[in-house]
Amino acid sequence: MELKYRLIALDVDGTLLNDDYELTAVTKQTLRQLQEAGVKIVLCTGRGPANAVPILEQLEMEGVLITHNGAATIETPGPKLLHQYSFTVDEVTAIVRHCREHQVHFDVCTALDMYVETVGEQEAKMYNKYMVSPEIVTDVLTMSEPIVKLTMFGSEQQMDEAERELARLTLPESLTWIRSGVYFIDVMSKAVSKGNALRALARQWQIEPEAIVAMGNYYNDVDMIRFAGLGIAMMNSPEEVKQAADFVTASNNEDGVHLALLKHVMSN
Repeated sequence: MELKYRLIALDVDGTLLNDDYELTAVTKQTLRQLQEAGVKIVLCTGRGPANAVPILEQLEMEGVLITHNGAATIETPGPKLLHQYSFTVDEVTAIVRHCREHQVHFDVCTALDMYVETVGEQEAKMYNKYMVSPEIVTDVLTMSEPIVKLTMFGSEQQMDEAERELARLTLPESLTWIRSGVYFIDVMSKAVSKGNALRALARQWQIEPEAIVAMGNYYNDVDMIRFAGLGIAMMNSPEEVKQAADFVTASNNEDGVHLALLKHVMSN
């Protein structure tokens, strides 16, 4: 199979997986067929390695994953850390104190592990759904390891309010934040994005943007969708994400990844 595209970059939640967090058989078959034809499949996710690697294993693949929204690039088996954009926990002291004061749940991630101070019933359900088991610590502000991401989690209303509060807080120049889902806000290094990580990986592999397909469904996918020669948004994406894409495919509940690859990649 002679194909124009050499790299397929895929968001996971809301894109590759359906709303029941399932990988369908037809999507798996299509991706494996492309890999066997020599195309590199790269998962680009807000998840950490602990709950991103199992998705790659469901695909029966090994390779490179862009995790934590681009903050850590890893390779399996291992996983082995290839690159990270990290910062110290001291730099997010104001956010941690704000979350504690306003009872907003948060977790702190190193490249490979996740730490929390408390886990309530709602948080436990969320972590179980995403197949991750965070380590409970008394005080994250005593951590000395470099961290790659702080994530806030709550209801849509809580996250709307958290966005307003973050705009008022004085953050270090080196940090930024993004609404990575309806119920999530990620705080990371300003250098971090899925697009930047994908750009670095493509450069390393000597793959031109014109030979890359990127598919996603949320705001944290926009820069990778714009970077790729072919950027595809899911039907379940917000309007701004659809506008950033070259094409819009069916939703994640309608095998949108499979249909897009069939139409735009395998038919060429």
